Amino acid sequence: MSRLKLFSLLAILLALASLSLLIGASSLSSSQVIATLFSGGEFDFIVNQYRFPRMVLAIGVGAGLGLSGALVQGVIRNPLASPDLMGISTGAGLAATALLVFFPASPVYLLPLAAVFGGMLAAALIMAFAYISSPTPARLALIGIAVSAFLSSCIDFLLIVNPIEINTAMVWLTGSLWGRNWEQVPIIWSALALLLPCAFWLAWRLDVMGLGEESATSLGINPSRVQALALVAAVALASISVSVAGTVSFVGLLGPHLARMLFGHNHKLLLPGAAIVGALLVLVADILARGLQPPVELPAGVLTSLIGAPYFIYLLQRHRGW
Repeated sequence: MSRLKLFSLLAILLALASLSLLIGASSLSSSQVIATLFSGGEFDFIVNQYRFPRMVLAIGVGAGLGLSGALVQGVIRNPLASPDLMGISTGAGLAATALLVFFPASPVYLLPLAAVFGGMLAAALIMAFAYISSPTPARLALIGIAVSAFLSSCIDFLLIVNPIEINTAMVWLTGSLWGRNWEQVPIIWSALALLLPCAFWLAWRLDVMGLGEESATSLGINPSRVQALALVAAVALASISVSVAGTVSFVGLLGPHLARMLFGHNHKLLLPGAAIVGALLVLVADILARGLQPPVELPAGVLTSLIGAPYFIYLLQRHRGW
């Protein structure tokens, strides 16, 4: 049954990916899209250079954020945890924004490196606060929100001091695939190719960690090693996703939660499920961003926030006694 659900999600993802090639400011029929994919022609730029790479990027970014959220929640064992709420995405955004502002002519490959550096620093800052205060899960989420707000104010300061670069940075920071092309595709998919095997290697170990650190140690698991590897993989996935699409909010929270409703707590199914659900969320957001009011394009991050923010409030209410 669980495998059937996975295949069903993949089929839905494939159908939406096909639909995304039809939607935009220029209305194209399915026959025109298919002909253009195989032989080019007058719509070659629209289909092969604009919509197709955006579709591939939306799937990759969503999968990265969903998988990152599942790993963070698996390690911290906190249903309120996600890369954006814990400040990781904002830290990556701050480092990437600084690079865009101060070195606008930098090569594309430096952006993910800067984002990973910023994400790691944000994660280290949050872990330091957590070590000092030993908070409850709900308070840990609030620490993440506070750190995220501080880093966001640093981003605002950078943009105010450097107004010339504000347009490029603002489009990127709201979470959008506008202006992205094949140049960014290897960045996100190389990260997924490297980190997906690591995530699946961690799957059953995270299940054992759910029994408690003493039980995990007695079963031959090194809890510190598993936690470190999972957090590094999660921060890298979230940071590289942010470097490609900007801060697409709440996907790292919603993806694992929706996947858990379908597949339970077994990480062998939860991790791929969270990746597929995350891909669906970003792909749908990108389709709506292009299709709601063409030729005006809304940021995909705004659309994911419209869903994610009320759900986060619901989770806070549900766990307010923690």
